[in-house]
Amino acid sequence: MKLTTRGHYSVKALLDLSLQPGWGPSSVRDIATRQDLPAPYLEKLLIQLRAAGLVYSVRGARGGYGLAHQPARISLGQILEAVGETLPPLAGLAPNSDRVEDWVTHALWKQLYRKLKQSLYTISLEDLYFDARSWQASQGESSNFVV
Repeated sequence: MKLTTRGHYSVKALLDLSLQPGWGPSSVRDIATRQDLPAPYLEKLLIQLRAAGLVYSVRGARGGYGLAHQPARISLGQILEAVGETLPPLAGLAPNSDRVEDWVTHALWKQLYRKLKQSLYTISLEDLYFDARSWQASQGESSNFVV
């Protein structure tokens, strides 16, 4: 599995929104500043996340993006899928029918892929939120949240 900046930044942005009162809205500029992300790239990701129904947008001076659902209802798998992150198990590789090793290892990689995908869909934004809040508490109240 290779996680690109697209997936990493999307998770950071939604985690940032989960830490805001009422889960947003927050402007792209504010999220980008808090998370040290490039605002134009973040805007494109948030548009994809909005199309997937994970965030909503509000226009105007007090507008921005907010979570469309409670953090417990948004999984890490949904976030990654929304921005086009995929985890294909050895894409394009078919086992050679003459070699038992190919069949065994191919089956192993498929099983690992299923387990990883299952895990990504069971980890919620709420889980990440509580991890972030625990870390903040350990650092003292004056710390700012940056993923």
